[in-house]
Amino acid sequence: MGGQIETFNYSYSRIWKVAYPIFLTLLVQNLIQVIGTAFLGRVGEVELGASALAGVYYVVIFMLAFGFSTGSQILIGRRNGEREYGKIGEIVLNGIIFLLAMALFLFFITRMFSETILSALFNSPEVLTATLDFLDLRIYGIFFASVNVMFRAFFVGTTNTKILSINALIMALVNIVFDYLLIFGNFGFPRMGISGAALSAVISEISSVIFFIIYFFRFVDLKKYGFKGFSFKGLGIIRHILDISLSLMFQHFLSLASWFLFFVAIEHLGQKELAISNIIRSIYMLFMIPIFALAATTNTLVSNTIGLGKKDEVMPLVWKISKMGIAICLLCSVFLFFFPKLTLSVYTSDLNLINSSVPSLYVMLIVLPFIAVANIVFNAVSGTGNTRTALLLEILTLIIYIFYIWLMVIHFSCPLEYCWTCEYVYATFIFLFSYIYMKKGNWRKKKI
Repeated sequence: MGGQIETFNYSYSRIWKVAYPIFLTLLVQNLIQVIGTAFLGRVGEVELGASALAGVYYVVIFMLAFGFSTGSQILIGRRNGEREYGKIGEIVLNGIIFLLAMALFLFFITRMFSETILSALFNSPEVLTATLDFLDLRIYGIFFASVNVMFRAFFVGTTNTKILSINALIMALVNIVFDYLLIFGNFGFPRMGISGAALSAVISEISSVIFFIIYFFRFVDLKKYGFKGFSFKGLGIIRHILDISLSLMFQHFLSLASWFLFFVAIEHLGQKELAISNIIRSIYMLFMIPIFALAATTNTLVSNTIGLGKKDEVMPLVWKISKMGIAICLLCSVFLFFFPKLTLSVYTSDLNLINSSVPSLYVMLIVLPFIAVANIVFNAVSGTGNTRTALLLEILTLIIYIFYIWLMVIHFSCPLEYCWTCEYVYATFIFLFSYIYMKKGNWRKKKI
């Protein structure tokens, strides 16, 4: 299972072979969000808008764990490329121990301070109450999500991503079933509304952990990857992972926090605008799936390629993946361009809400090819191991991005579709900064 890969001879089909299982995993996970949004769209406008704010707020917290796992994935990919397989197990297991400790800290911080923070940001008492109802249950998922991301880091870092598809399918089925039972109170279950959506998400994460543990002990070569005879290494290995991960943790946290601020700003425009933005966000994330899959593939393949000593092949590989991203985005956008209302009707039966969502949908669709290239090139920066540089590039971009949000949403109170052009600003600057670094930076000398 897993092993070294010949990155310097990667065709489009071989790149997609690595990316496809990641794509399928993300597809299933985002279908969970789509179905949850569609269900809540039948509950009420407040619940639809609050689920966006609560969901992004939770993901902001979760991104700290995800950033750590991404750094671990880079390190795993490098060891995999160097054929030092026996060092991979200690990265995974020490990482799980660290993340569970961090999850406990984040759990208590969230429970103690979320109401104070959110009440200062929101205008609507109804949206605030619904958001807190969601978070009260959803935050329990941080423990199981922390374990899941380290398992995923192992499978992606060793380029054995097929199993992620099965895991994602299990999560999706569990989540959809419990969404149906708990949101609406079907088959004798309590009618929990937005709290039911939160609880079903936690249950799906528990099912994922159980699946990974069973699969690991039955099919992974524990001896090859250094899982047998494991002992906790203290802070040594964790410090090594953090040297790469810390910048990624802050990078992901800041990136999602800025997006949360975007939705907070939209909430000030009104509950209708917030509900529309949740619909657009759900479609946007669905169409971002192949982009995220290719970006994660770029991260891993760049790390493996450098580990093989093929640094001159990095940029040709990045451009090849970028072309794939553009082609997939254009292909995915065609249907929505011609049938926008049909797509929007999946989320709500309110014709006024559907008609009002169309302009923002078009703004979102046009940016997809640009955001694809930007994300792929940016992930190449992280793949080199220079995660502090990636953090700096992200911070510079987000300063411009947040200023633009303030200008369009708060200062000018522009129509919603104009507010969504903030994604163009993000794509433009993160691409420019990343491209300049990959062309002129010192990433070739980086050792990890």
